[in-house]
Amino acid sequence: MSENSYPFLYNCWYPAAWVHELADAAKVARVYLEKPIVIYKGESGKYIALDNRCCHRGAPLSLGRVEGDCIRCMYHGMKYDDSGVVIEIPGQDFIGPNHRVQNYPVVEKGNLLWIWMGDPGLASADDIHDYEPLSDPTWRGFEKEAYLHYDANWMLIVDNLADFSHLAFVHTNTLGGSEDYAFVTNPEVKKLDKGFNIVRWSKNDAPAPYHLKVNPDAPEKLDRCNSVQMLVPGSFFMSTIMAPVNWDPNSENFDGVKQYRNCQFMTPETRSTTHFFWNYLHNYRIDDPTISVSLKASLLEGFMEDKEIIEAQQKMLEYQEEFQPRGLQGDEALIHFRKVFSQLLKEEQENFDFHTRQLGNPII
Repeated sequence: MSENSYPFLYNCWYPAAWVHELADAAKVARVYLEKPIVIYKGESGKYIALDNRCCHRGAPLSLGRVEGDCIRCMYHGMKYDDSGVVIEIPGQDFIGPNHRVQNYPVVEKGNLLWIWMGDPGLASADDIHDYEPLSDPTWRGFEKEAYLHYDANWMLIVDNLADFSHLAFVHTNTLGGSEDYAFVTNPEVKKLDKGFNIVRWSKNDAPAPYHLKVNPDAPEKLDRCNSVQMLVPGSFFMSTIMAPVNWDPNSENFDGVKQYRNCQFMTPETRSTTHFFWNYLHNYRIDDPTISVSLKASLLEGFMEDKEIIEAQQKMLEYQEEFQPRGLQGDEALIHFRKVFSQLLKEEQENFDFHTRQLGNPII
């Protein structure tokens, strides 16, 4: 994969951490879009995100000490307020205008902390897609929402999620259930300004293995539906229905119908690594904690199958010789997504200087 493959969009919200990852006064140190960031919760309850490099010598502030809503670098003791401005230098009265680090807007929504890496004047929390099942008590997800780290470019994960046919071969015994699933006619793709929708029915089919584990009395055949929405920069939402054969989706009768909601968020760490946040929710027997435990184990098994092949794909694409992919009809959704992303990237490059910044610093 070339050095300039899939540069990042900056003027958008990215998931940075699940709320449960930050206990009081704890800190999360991560890299987003090849920028090191520290996120901490001040004593006031406010979440604060700063460049993780002390402006003096580049020591990580994540090794520092939270004091109120401030953070103190534990290399030479410089103290930063929540806007990133140095307010105290031990043994020195003078504090210059450049004694500061970059502050980044951070917002809590849907049990996630979202970070804005672009022009702070454009950051509006109203632009964050609020996935309602994450906050809806009628849906039960994991006791603690999940995180994975991929050694692969985020767009390869998007490609995978845009393609249902791989379920039959990569996830035969976990999420798919049968290779026959791959031979169902490709679903219609609804193209959106910021992504796409896909609805795929598989009628009179075997239950997905993960569903059968928590519903051992499920019928041998049922109607399965996956309804997907993918939005730039990397938010994936899926509604799954397991219904009796010949069930009418327009009816109000949900007897025997089991439903799931799946959310996955991809935040680029670097051009070849990705933060992956996810949860899987259900709306039946929500008082039974064993269901979410089983679903998490099953989905994690499936995701690790994806992870293995996607990370292997990343390695293949890093060889110097250029690779030219040969498309399939089922690639319609991912091709559209890449076109949308490329157009947004082009518009941002024409109006902002984010993409001209040097990445990496010399030590001497």
